[in-house]
Amino acid sequence: MSRGKTKLAMIPTIETIPLQQLASGDHLSLQLYKFIGSRSGKKVYIQSNLHGGELTGNAVIHRLMEWLTTLESDRLMGEIWLVPVCNPVGVNIRSHHYASGRFDPYSGHNWNRIFWEYEEKFSEIKAFAQSQLALDPQTIQANFRQRIQAAFLALKPTIDSAAGVPFHEKYRYLLQSLCLDADYVLDLHTSSDRGITYVYYFPNRQESAALLQLEAGILLDEYDGEAFDEAFIKPWLALEEAFGELEKPIRFDVEAYTLELGAGMQIDSEAVDRGISGIQTYLITQGILDLPNFPCSAYPPMRFSPRSKARRYYAPRGGIVQWRVPLGTTVQAGDDLYQLLIFNKAEKLPGVQTVQADRSGQVFDVAISQAVSEGEYVLGVLED
Repeated sequence: MSRGKTKLAMIPTIETIPLQQLASGDHLSLQLYKFIGSRSGKKVYIQSNLHGGELTGNAVIHRLMEWLTTLESDRLMGEIWLVPVCNPVGVNIRSHHYASGRFDPYSGHNWNRIFWEYEEKFSEIKAFAQSQLALDPQTIQANFRQRIQAAFLALKPTIDSAAGVPFHEKYRYLLQSLCLDADYVLDLHTSSDRGITYVYYFPNRQESAALLQLEAGILLDEYDGEAFDEAFIKPWLALEEAFGELEKPIRFDVEAYTLELGAGMQIDSEAVDRGISGIQTYLITQGILDLPNFPCSAYPPMRFSPRSKARRYYAPRGGIVQWRVPLGTTVQAGDDLYQLLIFNKAEKLPGVQTVQADRSGQVFDVAISQAVSEGEYVLGVLED
């Protein structure tokens, strides 16, 4: 009697990667979980907690690992690499009860504004595109990726030199070395304050961004520069633009997203549920996981808006925010947004000032502190 082959469950390969030796002699490390399918395919890279107080993504990655280990290895086509708590320096920084790990304490850099970008003049990228006109998109993608990786590897002698480099340069090199050959990159963040769930996405990726099923999608029509997702995808966007000018429009199968999963400094259970559901849907729809009958959750459609329409409101005077509209509220122009209780040193009774919305939209982010000095952030509205 013949016996069927036993299908193997997916068990990740786990690697511990040294990151930094401290003055005390102790070491900080990263832990990488690699799920490798029995069938070849694309590579997905997912990390969390790049800013020290942004914790929810760690719970999402844990849920994702638990789920993947229940699947058979032949369901995965390609690889999924997971790096939770990807910034142990930031995670361990504290000020009283607050996780303040948004900035490198030594250099002052924002941890998500330090990353290496492949830089060529647009004319050089256009010349490369011209040389590839007769080739198919898959071959062009492989050739351009090789070009990026060669430029990245040229940094290694400096990183390893006797003179050394500042820690943030070594850190970014290590983190980017894990994802540079990926097809899809997901960077899990949260608001520094209290926020809804939303995703930052890039031009020509709205349809894929919608798979993540968050409350809102914000098109990055403006860049801060050197963020993790930007550094990964910007050369590909430039190459797409070059081909467009050569009248050969191509949309490469390369994507990068930053997922903002609710509030900072806590595990937001609703955001965890929404994050894991969206990532599951994304992986299945993109052909990474072969699960045709998986019951993906159906959340309401995303609200899409360009980043230039994300309006932030700052206190016109110093005071205490004694009332504000709830997070997620849809407001119309002229609606009350918040009310300031204003104290003074002029021998007068305290005053009250109400701030109204300039335009209609949705309140997508609110400050943790309700005590504000003049010019400090109060809340944000994703305008229509």
